[in-house]
Amino acid sequence: MSTVEEVIRPHDLLWIETPRDIRSISDVPAWASHEWLSIAPVVVRREAVSEPGLVPVGLRGRTRSERFAAFVAGERIARRVTPEALARARGWRANLALAGLPCVRALARIAPELDRLRLTWGITGSVGFALASGVSTLRQDSDLDLLLRAGKPLPREEAQALLSLLRTVPSRIDMQVDTGHGGFALAEWAGKADRILLKTGRGPVLVADPWEPGTS
Repeated sequence: MSTVEEVIRPHDLLWIETPRDIRSISDVPAWASHEWLSIAPVVVRREAVSEPGLVPVGLRGRTRSERFAAFVAGERIARRVTPEALARARGWRANLALAGLPCVRALARIAPELDRLRLTWGITGSVGFALASGVSTLRQDSDLDLLLRAGKPLPREEAQALLSLLRTVPSRIDMQVDTGHGGFALAEWAGKADRILLKTGRGPVLVADPWEPGTS
């Protein structure tokens, strides 16, 4: 997939060597064992940090209740896979165990359309975790979470057309748009609200223009 690169961004998946690499003010939960973290990546969270080289991450286990926010030093990262790399790898094509799930069928249908539109997109959430780790926590009702990298403004008309496309597949798709300043829901930008919720490293803010949040 990918090796550790110079820029680590929210939603990237990281592997660490040992639970001792996890930094937290509270104890790392028992389910985040050495065996589990050897196969299960942590996901980069959107949080500002003051210490250089420290990366905010979220640990996830086999159930929804098994979630833990922490940090890891950049030099302790053994491997990195981006959401975009998961999309390019097309790993769902060879994974027969996942092929029958509605969320994966939706991914198989929507991927060629997103590529045709020349979008920079990736796979996040439970589907991304399963494709990256080989460990599935997916259910029949699991959503498909996607990420759109959009460094330049996305006109609302294009957002509306993209949302309509996503709604043609047999599973709920939640697409987050990342501007570089933060992330927001495509569905919200495609709506009529004057301001939308932009998730930033310093918390959520209401903005009129997610590409120029300082002027909103």
